[in-house]
Amino acid sequence: MFDTTSRIKTLTRIAALLALLLVPVVAIASGGGGESHVDSGVLIKDFAYRCFNFALMIGLLVYFVRKPLRNGLRSRREEIEKTLADAQEAKEAAEAKYREYSEKLEKATEEIAEISASIRREGELERNKILAHAKEMAAKVVEEADAKAANAVAKAKADLRQEAAHLAVELAEELVKKEFAADDQQRLVSEYMQKVGELH
Repeated sequence: MFDTTSRIKTLTRIAALLALLLVPVVAIASGGGGESHVDSGVLIKDFAYRCFNFALMIGLLVYFVRKPLRNGLRSRREEIEKTLADAQEAKEAAEAKYREYSEKLEKATEEIAEISASIRREGELERNKILAHAKEMAAKVVEEADAKAANAVAKAKADLRQEAAHLAVELAEELVKKEFAADDQQRLVSEYMQKVGELH
């Protein structure tokens, strides 16, 4: 930023330089070639008067405009500096937000990975529990089936033995009935009676 005072000084110098440069140009232009020396003196006085008026006007302008111009330029500079400071603050705030959100995103990514790994571990544990329970249940079912089969076999054997014994008794009775005649029965009864009598 240029300093306001140096700008005003530069403008004043340029105005004075222009005024000095215009003096010879006006003098040459007013020389005209055929006029008397008196007229050229009047012209020079007129020109000098005009230059004085111009310089006075520039001086008055500088005097009256310098302060508002300086204040305006100062306020403009302050406004630009404030805008730049605000822009710098906004940039720093945006960078801070970006860093904050980047960190949050990284943390969220890590948390998602941890949650996913935890869910996977829990799923594997649950699967292992279910498999162990299923194996237990299968073993119990096999054990119960074996016990029921053994009971059924034992019952069937007992039933078969009972049935076999019953059939054997029936066959024996039939055989005895066929083989023993009435004489044999009489003889067995008398032998039995004789033995009973001997015991008494």
